[in-house]
Amino acid sequence: MTAMRLVQRMKRDWMHTGRRPSGLCGAALLVAARLHDFRRTIKEIVSIVKVCETTLRKRLVEFEDTPTSQLTIEEFMKVDLDQECDPPCFTAGLKKIKAQQVRVLITRRRTVSHVSVSSLKLTLWLLI
Repeated sequence: MTAMRLVQRMKRDWMHTGRRPSGLCGAALLVAARLHDFRRTIKEIVSIVKVCETTLRKRLVEFEDTPTSQLTIEEFMKVDLDQECDPPCFTAGLKKIKAQQVRVLITRRRTVSHVSVSSLKLTLWLLI
């Protein structure tokens, strides 16, 4: 039951778009097992759902970025969150754009400080 709720929540958070269901099911099984104190390893889940370990880890990381992952077990079972998350590919794209903007700003600051130091040296040389 918990795994089914997890998959429903993953679908509401757009995690299923463009992905095979086995990856989502594997992540949901692993989280549900650990919520109910069943010790299952990632390798055990991988052998059952037939996905790569990397795929399973990616789904878990994507799930970690959702508000559902912050709920306690009791809250998860009782509360049905109304808010949806953006698709993981959209948020990854936003992170990539933000990182590019930061790199551009850093490059500009380095260039400006380099130009400032060069012009300051030229000014000092002319004064002497």
